[in-house]
Amino acid sequence: MKHDLRGLFGSFLAEASFLKAETFGSGHIHDTFLITTREKEKDDYILQRLNSKVFKRIPELQENIERVTDHIRQKLEKIPGSDLRRECIRMIPARNGKSWIVDNDGNFWRLLVFIPDHRSYDIVDSPEKAFEGGRAVGRFQAMLADMPGPPLHETIPDFHNVEKRLEWFEDSVAFDRVKRAASVKTEIEFFRSRAEKMTVIRRMGREGRIPLRITHNDTKFNNILLDENDRALCIIDLDTVMPGYVHYDFGDAIRTAANTAAEDEADLSKVRMNIDLYRSYAEGYLSETRDTLNRTEKEFLAFAPLLITFEQAVRFLTDYIDGDTYYRIHHEHHNLRRTRAQIRLVESMEEQYGEMQEIISRLS
Repeated sequence: MKHDLRGLFGSFLAEASFLKAETFGSGHIHDTFLITTREKEKDDYILQRLNSKVFKRIPELQENIERVTDHIRQKLEKIPGSDLRRECIRMIPARNGKSWIVDNDGNFWRLLVFIPDHRSYDIVDSPEKAFEGGRAVGRFQAMLADMPGPPLHETIPDFHNVEKRLEWFEDSVAFDRVKRAASVKTEIEFFRSRAEKMTVIRRMGREGRIPLRITHNDTKFNNILLDENDRALCIIDLDTVMPGYVHYDFGDAIRTAANTAAEDEADLSKVRMNIDLYRSYAEGYLSETRDTLNRTEKEFLAFAPLLITFEQAVRFLTDYIDGDTYYRIHHEHHNLRRTRAQIRLVESMEEQYGEMQEIISRLS
């Protein structure tokens, strides 16, 4: 479908005039366009058509982002030398007084200021980049630790709820819709043998030992923008910002940033967690959160990558058993290959777990 991007841009209170639009980025959820403006001294913009099938309550999602970015901006204004243009995303109000519009076809749109002179990477290839990634996530969490008001909305219910993920997994195994369960008995047993241990973060939350905080929940490295010197600027893609445990962000970052192979690597001998990248990421993260997190949160940081990698493996195998209804696949056994690669990554973390704990203890 062709959209009137010039007209949509005009529905927002931008401080520049439309010159051209082009598709932008590699995201799979929203349709994203870079709007170049006529005035070279003024900002360019990112225009997005939001995916209301994945995010079913977009007004609540937008409210979350408004509150979070407003709070971060207030913090940055008090820090000498802060670059407000580049250290926090900024949404542009629409002419209707909201932060989004709905077009004639029922599509939701928003407009953000394009952050200039940034770099982003899909792969972490040095301890220095890992440190900056950890620092960016830690700073994001620390800045939001005192945000006032009611809890944020849950934009995707039970997103990192491993207890629910295991429940849905067992339902899939029992139903066995496309008769695949018998072929993955080894993988099923792997999950069942670790299931109880993997619920510890949820249990500690219920016991009041760790608090619900504001977490990003999708901390893959290409959601972190670095400057021209590869120093952390800010975190983008705030659609999944909601209440969570800090371990979700730390764990998913290590799962994606410290893996020596692709998420769907077929040669499992290539899959392991790079302990040097883990160490640097943890150092950057704790440099920002050391005074914010409580003792129990710190004690279980080393466990977080195992939890989130396990959870992702469960999600991949659930989809495989269900007949590949959720994740996009490129061949019949793609989700099974992903499952096995994530299982191998969990095993690599288990093999290095003592060293992972020692690193956190020393840095804390």
